[in-house]
Amino acid sequence: MLKNKVIVITGGAGRIGSEFAKSIVENNGIAVIADINEEFANKIIAQITDILKDKVENISSKIFFINLDISSKESILKAINFINKKYGRIDALVNNAYPKSKNYGKKFFDIEMEDFNEFINLHLGGYFNISQQFIKYFLEQKHGNIVNISSIQGISAPAFETYEGTSMHSPIEYTVVKHGLIGMTKYMAKMLKKDGIRVNAISPGGILDNQPEIFLKQYKKRCGIKGMLDAKDLTGALIYLLSDSSKYVNGQNIIVDDGFSL
Repeated sequence: MLKNKVIVITGGAGRIGSEFAKSIVENNGIAVIADINEEFANKIIAQITDILKDKVENISSKIFFINLDISSKESILKAINFINKKYGRIDALVNNAYPKSKNYGKKFFDIEMEDFNEFINLHLGGYFNISQQFIKYFLEQKHGNIVNISSIQGISAPAFETYEGTSMHSPIEYTVVKHGLIGMTKYMAKMLKKDGIRVNAISPGGILDNQPEIFLKQYKKRCGIKGMLDAKDLTGALIYLLSDSSKYVNGQNIIVDDGFSL
């Protein structure tokens, strides 16, 4: 479905990003893992290569790492120039990075405005920063595709009852950022729809990450069959949005949450 499409995944060495990279390669695309953690990214590349070596021809040419910091314009431009020289094009950007500020995760009444603003600047500001530079490139190229990874908390407030009896909570900054990302998606899609550039979003439900059993049970009550998802459960929506099957899908937000938000 993605025959030789060159796709950049920010945060590509993370739990979700690495599954995205693997799925892109499985579907005959070229996955560029754009991350700040080179050591971990190279381990991910080795794992993916080992898993797919008998399924994908010339797999070493289908996946590689590039150092990229979404908060640095210089870093972004350096990466774009390198990828363009290597392949002559970039077909898509997957905005999946998840930068955290040093004090991220405090409860509502413990958050200082500086903490709140720092996370907004890093996360939403970083998504804007990299999108702006890639869009400039896409406009010159005359085609492009951006997929933003938002969240079910980008479409509603947290389900606070699912956290009862645990030490977990959902920081307000996260909800604000994910709502903002959907708004940014629609803005850019509308601005660029005459330029052959599509911008869509995926809003995942919760992803399994060693959460306590009580939380998992309370979360699943709101779902259909599975409850919390694995990262690989998001790859179908991603491949669809990256492929020509969705060439007339623009400005949309695909929710993948096993019915949690219904």
